[in-house]
Amino acid sequence: MKTIALLSSVMLMAMLCTPALSSASGNEDLPWKAGTASMVITPKKQVWLAGYGYKRAPAGTLHDIWIKALALEDRNGWRSVIVTSDLMGIPRYMYENISKKLMKRLHLERSQILLTFSHNHSAPRLHEDLVDYYPVDHAQTKLVKAYSDKLEKQIIQTVIRAFHDLSPARLSIGEGQSGFAVNRRNNVEADVPELLANNIPLKGPVDHSVPVMAVYKAGNRLDAILFGYACHPTTLNFQQWCGDYPGFAQIALEKDHPGTTALFFTGAGGDQNPLPRRDVQLCEQYGNRLADAVEKALAGEMTAVPSELHTAFEFVDLDYLAPPTRKELEDAIRKREQDQSARVRIRASWAGRMLNIMDSGEPFPSSYPYPVQVWKLGGMLNWISLGGEAVVDYSLRFKREFGPHTWVCGYANVLVAYIPSMRVYHEGGYEGGAFLYEYGLPANRWAGDVEERIAYTVHRLIQKVE
Repeated sequence: MKTIALLSSVMLMAMLCTPALSSASGNEDLPWKAGTASMVITPKKQVWLAGYGYKRAPAGTLHDIWIKALALEDRNGWRSVIVTSDLMGIPRYMYENISKKLMKRLHLERSQILLTFSHNHSAPRLHEDLVDYYPVDHAQTKLVKAYSDKLEKQIIQTVIRAFHDLSPARLSIGEGQSGFAVNRRNNVEADVPELLANNIPLKGPVDHSVPVMAVYKAGNRLDAILFGYACHPTTLNFQQWCGDYPGFAQIALEKDHPGTTALFFTGAGGDQNPLPRRDVQLCEQYGNRLADAVEKALAGEMTAVPSELHTAFEFVDLDYLAPPTRKELEDAIRKREQDQSARVRIRASWAGRMLNIMDSGEPFPSSYPYPVQVWKLGGMLNWISLGGEAVVDYSLRFKREFGPHTWVCGYANVLVAYIPSMRVYHEGGYEGGAFLYEYGLPANRWAGDVEERIAYTVHRLIQKVE
């Protein structure tokens, strides 16, 4: 009887203790909360495709384009959300509208909200984005405004759904490699196929790293894959909706991992192109190569991310070199009479708008409020996000300065313009900062201290999140 009583006592203690141990183990294994949501944003109407500066009416869909959101919450209840999208850009007014509405509805700070766009040129035009870039068409303007209004609501809805999806999770990070990004400033596009065929090294700095974050939920289920790459999604220049190579990469990953949401962000790839290009088969090939790099990272040595999140944000004023003169603007308008090329037309349209502002007596602003954002995850991952088309030097610099667990996300929050490094600024050329008119900005060029202003701000924000 004493033996039976003793056994019963041991069994009872085991039954009482087991749930507590199991619960503790579960909390250790899933220290974060994460939630995802996604929505198709392929236009139903004849909104022109974005980019390249001329009319491109849509002629079908190769595959749908998306917005996706990943919401995170650490053990202290601090939250953040990244929105990824197949859009070419997010105009400043839309970023402000979305941020303010999410801040109010979800009680977030600006630093907790990160909106990104892949800079895909097989996506639709948006209202007030690249205002002087496209031929004037009043019917098209109306369609674009209606689509943009709807898109703004869809992004907000998707973020809210992602937060409603929050549940226990664990995060791991790793890195792959993919080599199809080419520095377009240092290599002639037509020469690249022959150089590659003959194993001749290409020139110029690149960042071929593929940062990867895996989000696992109960039962070791892979719930989300967040990954990036520093390269323009401009493989294609045709009339169909699609997500370019990032779209194909996300499709491949979601096919191989049913029920998983794949989210892509573009790194500091303002001077990087997928080369060779202009072929759908090549585009899908690049997407599959990128997906393979992600798969290798997932199968390799991933690092667990402790449940700790800090966020910081700042607008830094980037000065313009000088405002345009009346003579410059009038000359640009006259030049259109002899030259009908897209670049001359865009500059003439910009010049006409600048003259109207000048004649109204309104002063041109002397700087642009440039968004810089830093997240620190697990006390180890520095995630730096820069607005506009930052060149690859920013990624390489910040990785040197802050270590290997550093991610640099370009194309974040607003499509400002090309953001040159000091090297690129002095070399000049398209990315060197002398084409601000294409982005509707009231100047010909940035001042020469762009990189140092941005770097100083990043260092200050890194100190804040540490």
